[in-house]
Amino acid sequence: MNQISKEMKHFNHLMGETNAAYHDASLRLGLSDSAMQILYAICGYGEDQRCPLREICRQSGLSKQTVHSSLHRLRQEGILRLTQAGGKNKDVFLTDKGRQFAEKTVAKIIETENAIFASWPAGDVKKYLELTEAYLIAFKEKAKTFTEETNHADYYHQP
Repeated sequence: MNQISKEMKHFNHLMGETNAAYHDASLRLGLSDSAMQILYAICGYGEDQRCPLREICRQSGLSKQTVHSSLHRLRQEGILRLTQAGGKNKDVFLTDKGRQFAEKTVAKIIETENAIFASWPAGDVKKYLELTEAYLIAFKEKAKTFTEETNHADYYHQP
C-alpha cells in the first residue's frame, strides 16, 4: 500500500481542521451543519433569497436525503418555503423570518470569509483559488480511472 506523503498529511490535516472550524461556527450560531450549508447556498445564490433545490444539493455536497430532511425542519420552523419551478424542479426561498435568521447566523460566516480574503493580497487570493481548482480538477480526472477490483463483501465476511 502507498504511504501518504508528508504534504498530503498536512493537506488532510488542514482540510479536517477547516471542516471542524465551520462545524464549530455552525454550532455557535445554533445551526446544524446541513442547515448552515443550505442557508449559505441560498444567501450566496442571489439577491432575491431564492435558490433552486438542485443548486443547494450541488453546492453543499450533501446527499439529497440530508438536504430534504433539513429542508423539512427549516420549513417547520418557518425559515424557508419551497415552490414548484416547472417539472420536478423546486425553488427554495427564505421567508421574512428566514431572512432575519440568516442575517443573525450565516451572514456572519459569509462576512468572516469575505474579510479574510479581503485581508490577503489579491494575487494570493487568485493563486489560492487557482491551485485549489487545479487540485480538484486533477483529483476528479484521476478518480474517473478508479475501478472496483475487489468484491468488498469478501472482506466484510471473512472469519
